[in-house]
Amino acid sequence: MCGIVAYLGDKEAQPLLLEGLHRLEYRGYDSSGIAVINGKGLEIVKEVGRIQKLEDSLAGKPLHGTLGISHTRWATHGKPTNANAHPHTDASGKLAIVHNGVIENYGALKKKLADKGYTFKTETDTEVLAVLIGFHFDTLDGATGNRLEKAVMDALREVTGTYGLVAIHENQPGVMVGARRGSPLVLGIGTHEYFLASDVSAVAAHTQTVAHLRDFDVVTIDRNGYGLKSLTQNKAGLEISQIDYQQGGDELGDFPHFMLKEIFEQTMSVQNAVRGRLNHEENTSQLGGLNLNPQELREIDRILITGCGTAMHAGMVGEYIIESLAHVPVEIDYASEFRLRNSPLDRRTLVLAVSQSGETEDTLGALREAHRKGHRVLGICNNVASTLARETDGGIYMYAGPEVSVAATKSFTSQVTIFVLLGLLLGRMRYLSATQGREIIDALEALPDQITQILKQSDKIRAIAEKYRNAKSMLFFGRQMHFGVALEGALKMKEITYIHAEGHPTAELKHGVIALVDENTPSIFLCPKDGIYDKNINNLQQIKARKGPVIAVATEGDTEILNQADDVFYMPDAPEYTAPILSVIPLQLFAYHMAVILGRDVDKPRNLAKSVTVP
Repeated sequence: MCGIVAYLGDKEAQPLLLEGLHRLEYRGYDSSGIAVINGKGLEIVKEVGRIQKLEDSLAGKPLHGTLGISHTRWATHGKPTNANAHPHTDASGKLAIVHNGVIENYGALKKKLADKGYTFKTETDTEVLAVLIGFHFDTLDGATGNRLEKAVMDALREVTGTYGLVAIHENQPGVMVGARRGSPLVLGIGTHEYFLASDVSAVAAHTQTVAHLRDFDVVTIDRNGYGLKSLTQNKAGLEISQIDYQQGGDELGDFPHFMLKEIFEQTMSVQNAVRGRLNHEENTSQLGGLNLNPQELREIDRILITGCGTAMHAGMVGEYIIESLAHVPVEIDYASEFRLRNSPLDRRTLVLAVSQSGETEDTLGALREAHRKGHRVLGICNNVASTLARETDGGIYMYAGPEVSVAATKSFTSQVTIFVLLGLLLGRMRYLSATQGREIIDALEALPDQITQILKQSDKIRAIAEKYRNAKSMLFFGRQMHFGVALEGALKMKEITYIHAEGHPTAELKHGVIALVDENTPSIFLCPKDGIYDKNINNLQQIKARKGPVIAVATEGDTEILNQADDVFYMPDAPEYTAPILSVIPLQLFAYHMAVILGRDVDKPRNLAKSVTVP
């Protein structure tokens, strides 16, 4: 959600900025813009729509200069228009900023500035911030020191809200100032060049030396280097780190879309989640990043899992897995709700914050609320350098590789795999025998080959998707561990096809949901051969009795289901704790093929962002 790329160095800024913006496309956006300072002063070009449109505008008249800022905007305050797109300028037109986040008191600031005679051209909170910085810059005329740096700091002391921002001013053509509070900003350090970006991926092709700004940090960069200050009394200091960048990890290769590429990468991503984490001698798992000793792990009385979207659905599956394997009570809470409500937690509650990006604002808010109440918080995320990874007390990395498509796929299966590993670890400390532990290890090691078997059905699933292309609504049903999968399948369908889709517990069918059943509304049933198979079949038959078409996700070898369902996606036989990792993959492929058939923008669906950094 929104992306920032800024550059100061010896090279032409425009090509580097555009390249960085392309690498941030996965975050979601509706407009983009670029500003460069050169001998002509400050020049800005903005466009609504894809970055390609911005590139086309610049093709005939490029912006030359070695200092520039750029942005992809996902509308919050104000509609997606050229005027509302970033960068925004102050009243003089000499200062420009790009900004991620929300200025909560922008209304009061706007009135204050309007009372001083300032006018505004846009509907955005960012323009108010630009004008405020410009106001402070002008009041510092004649002051010593870095004028832009001081203006930014003075303005931000008046701000309530979140920001990751970069400011430049044509009166200081060799300076850019960045600041962060609640919205990520990373400094990339190259040879005689510097980057500021909202995501490491934007700069990783040019430098592997980075530093993540902390909340209230202000970094000032000129051609001689950089300096850091803090808006608080905390001592400022950057932790320089090296990132591991593999060229091509975020490129399509032979796949038409990132979503399909990432679905097919699950054979490897699930294997990566397990690799090095199985202890065959003791028939358990080993999770070194938890920062908890065996005694502390045994003292856990309760677990709270919190997240948003796909991560939340993975947590719902994880609840069943951990309770089944470890007999530890688990509760699930939406991060957006947990951060705001007074949730009573006893002192032996462990909080698990789940986020692929590690930058989801609501999940970070939940993390901080749990810390505020004195609880230990562990993270499950895919980004080693993320805010979540830095602020949690420990955690488990997914090692799934880049996930570019807005619709999450491999992150879900990796997160559920990690919940199995955690359930195995806690279970072996409590109730699971060595034999049971060995069975779970065998099931985990079988997953890559089983996933490959499902992926071979892609063409068959596409043919079934073609059959249902005219559906306006779909219902997804699952029970126990597969309820979270039903929700995830419905989410994938609505995200990328724009078909209305709902996920429900199977047994809730007669409690209202059955009123939606008709001959034009397909129902997708998750009914593998398990202890509740007969109950699922009973519900399925109730749908069929009302002429509702049914697609079943069933276990290989189940021929009975062919007499019940109109169409079947098969999955390999697996124990209940790894079955959700398999059953979700046909639903991912079904949604993907349906979206392609309908001509949707699969990797960048409308109104959505990959990383929701604004609550």
